[in-house]
Amino acid sequence: MDISEIIIPGDTPGIEWRLPVFRFKGNDPAAPKVYIQAALHADELPGTALLHFLCGTLRDAESADSIAGDITIVPQANPIGAAQSHFGELQGRFDLGSRTNFNRDFPLISLRDRDNLIDDLDRYPAIDRLKRQLMHMALGADLVLDLHCDDESLQYAYIDEVFWPEASDLAAALAMDAVLLSDGESSAFEEAISFAWKYAVPGEKRTRLPGKLSVTLELRGKRDVYPDMAKADAEGLWRFLTAREIIRDESVLPSTFAGPAVPLDNIEMIRSPESGTVLFHRSIGEVVAEGDLLATIITRPGTADGSIQVRAPQAGLVVTRVSDRLVRRRADLMKIACSQPSSVVRKAGTLED
Repeated sequence: MDISEIIIPGDTPGIEWRLPVFRFKGNDPAAPKVYIQAALHADELPGTALLHFLCGTLRDAESADSIAGDITIVPQANPIGAAQSHFGELQGRFDLGSRTNFNRDFPLISLRDRDNLIDDLDRYPAIDRLKRQLMHMALGADLVLDLHCDDESLQYAYIDEVFWPEASDLAAALAMDAVLLSDGESSAFEEAISFAWKYAVPGEKRTRLPGKLSVTLELRGKRDVYPDMAKADAEGLWRFLTAREIIRDESVLPSTFAGPAVPLDNIEMIRSPESGTVLFHRSIGEVVAEGDLLATIITRPGTADGSIQVRAPQAGLVVTRVSDRLVRRRADLMKIACSQPSSVVRKAGTLED
């Protein structure tokens, strides 16, 4: 295992950021190359724990000469966000300087312009230098996994429709509860990678990308950082790497994905109609029917008409739930994966900011 650091100068005197990068050299030049990162949202740590255990297994595999394809791992992809604490609470989702989501505004380029990402980096502020360095590394691989988590959540993945159903082996290996099929219409990291592949020839869009994969994995919720979970998830990624013949391990048997795979248009984003205290009646993992009571919002405590009910617009699987119990008007409460499209028109791109 080779360990190096990318040093990113800060935007104020005396500050610099260090980005550790772990590389495992494969012994088969024809095998797929893999890039895996975690904690781009710096407060989402299940992926960092997973990669800690995966690196231990990969070191053993390297000693046994059973790694076929090159593997690059960045276990803490956002040192800038990890340093942002406001009144004692980590603020890892948005850059406090630019007010931009750390997983947005990645450059949308053609693959042939990859090296331009790191040309003349002094032109850019630190956050853009970080994004460009991450993207440059990822575009040197064939399989790109961006490890995130949700709030309170099942384990699921965002997978661009161009990679489905080939990517069902990943969902099966990690025993995903659901797959959300995205449209690739945002500047999030995984979609910027797939954009570069789709437009490898500028102006010509490819609709299938065999042998490629760029995906966001949502590894349950923010508080789901436990040794048993992280080890099990690391074993899941190991199974995926063997399925794609990046690791040689004949003891691993293939599995089949059994969960729902639905387009983003079929996701009901349940939002609070008013501000108040939320009382949930249904939890993640439950299947609800149309009209089921999902939550009560106490809007005016103590009054006879001081609460309102939120009901399911259609049947589906509760994939996520917010952990906050005091919510603002139009705050996200749940995601429900359904078999039919939502009646609410969704703009192209990601479900959330």
